[in-house]
Amino acid sequence: MPLKAHKIALRATEKQRSWFAQQCSYARVAYNYGLSDFKDGLSKDEWRSARTLRQRFNAEKRKKFEGCGVCDQRAAAYAFENLGDAIKRWKNGENKFPKYKKRSDRQSYTVEGAKVKVEGKHIRLLKIGRVRMFESLRFEGEIRKVTISRKADRWFVSILVETGTPNAPRDTRGLPVIGIDVGINTLATLNDGTKYHNPRPLKHYERKLKREQRKLSKKVFGSNNWYKQKCKVERIHYRIACIREHQHHNATTQIVKKASVIGIETLKVTNMLKNRKLAKALSDSALGGFLAKLKSKAETLGIPVVEAPQFFASSQTCSRCGHKKEDLSLVERQYHCQSCGFVEDRDVNAAINLRTIACGSHEM
Repeated sequence: MPLKAHKIALRATEKQRSWFAQQCSYARVAYNYGLSDFKDGLSKDEWRSARTLRQRFNAEKRKKFEGCGVCDQRAAAYAFENLGDAIKRWKNGENKFPKYKKRSDRQSYTVEGAKVKVEGKHIRLLKIGRVRMFESLRFEGEIRKVTISRKADRWFVSILVETGTPNAPRDTRGLPVIGIDVGINTLATLNDGTKYHNPRPLKHYERKLKREQRKLSKKVFGSNNWYKQKCKVERIHYRIACIREHQHHNATTQIVKKASVIGIETLKVTNMLKNRKLAKALSDSALGGFLAKLKSKAETLGIPVVEAPQFFASSQTCSRCGHKKEDLSLVERQYHCQSCGFVEDRDVNAAINLRTIACGSHEM
């Protein structure tokens, strides 16, 4: 049964905004309390499960935390569920030991969807009532869980729905196999020469962001003016993220609509970011997020995505004869084959090679 999520901006009142912030703080307090309790158990050679941590928190919360009785207790329950998942992944060696959540971290809390109702452009939550949304829920089905989160000065609701019907495979007969080369200057280049512009929003807003951050550093920490200026900086970051996400969604949607099989390269973004000369530009492009969106949309439509081997030199290999150049600098934007004389745009040549790998994995 496919699960689909829809993130919608909320038209929350001041009272509702205050309520959401209170629930986020309650979830953070519960998570940090559980983490401290777990570390205390480790010091005593005692392994405490997420269920045990939650029970111990419920026994002590009314004594240690004032006002917790009026909060939504499901926010704390999901906080312990997230803590249990983090501890499990740490135990399996998948990530580092969990860290405490700070007030400056992303604010969010989750509740189960059994008692949440969506009525047009309104969502009804326990203890707070109806909250207006900017648009209606796109999917129909059983609501599994609901997450309220804040980004800059706006609140959003993410609704996870179990639609109950599997994704119908799309008829891709007659559509071509496409190879995609991603980069910094051009977000995506297809094997037919189509290129999708990379807006580089951080580079565009960098001067404005520096100016506003400089103003923030001169304010008295914790004052009203400091919070006002902090909100301005958050809005610039939010604007940068929106521009980037908009271009990613536009490009990936156009690509999956005209492809039967997609060939892409395998990127190790963490390793690429170790290059200090390219780290900022790579972060601004968010190539990992672009490929993740592409894979997700292709999977929904039943389109296979073929990843090239990690060390396949798509840019250095001639797409006509297969000759591989030993050295190819980033300055060279045209590929000149020394063996057969083939000349092509560097990114297009790489995309053709990725298309060839996709064709080899899925015979036409």
